Amino acid sequence: LKQRVLVAVILLPIGLVLIFLGGWAFTLTIALILGLAAREFAQLFRQGGYQPAGFLVIAAAAAMALGRGWKGFEADAIIIGLLILAGMTYHLMAYENGRDQAATDFAITVAGGMYLGFIGAYLVSLRNLPEGLWWVLLALPAVWLADSGAYFIGRAFGKHKMSKRLSPKKSWEGYIGGILTSMIGTALLALLWQTLASVWPATLESAAQISPLNGAILGLAVGILAPLGDLGESMIKR
Repeated sequence: LKQRVLVAVILLPIGLVLIFLGGWAFTLTIALILGLAAREFAQLFRQGGYQPAGFLVIAAAAAMALGRGWKGFEADAIIIGLLILAGMTYHLMAYENGRDQAATDFAITVAGGMYLGFIGAYLVSLRNLPEGLWWVLLALPAVWLADSGAYFIGRAFGKHKMSKRLSPKKSWEGYIGGILTSMIGTALLALLWQTLASVWPATLESAAQISPLNGAILGLAVGILAPLGDLGESMIKR
């Protein structure tokens, strides 16, 4: 918890500036973050004895974000196609040189690039919407609210384990608490953002669609789905 708070205090001001700037400043930052995440992804599998093409995973994840900033979803097909072809070439050569598990390595390479790049690049797509500033300022806090709510409510009331093998500390009580926290908190944030946008309409993007109801719906969706990321990361680590 202390580490999370420390990271938030240091990175939050920088992140807010980049979110407000949008454009290529935001896109390049997301590309960098996805590249670092891809590097960790490849390292985790290498620790398990696999040999994905780390440079391809990193390149594909970062390229997905850059492609979304450049041509939106049109760039995805090109990048995915290049990832598959380059990955197949690399791992065919690895097999020829004696790597018997090359096919599995190939699957990890492609999965890593698509998993991190395709999903992660949605932050760029979200920011590029007409009211993207406000949607990003709702979506990211929704994840944090769900995570924090699950943590604190799970610690206080958690009795029924959600996933004994993947994450023994997660409970169904915490999961439901995270959903409720995300719904309520995101609805209140939506009301705040809507108010701010109406006060400074000349300098900030319109927030006509950022209503408390839409905030609650977004919070519900994020609260339900966000734990998949944590559980998926736990699965990869284990």
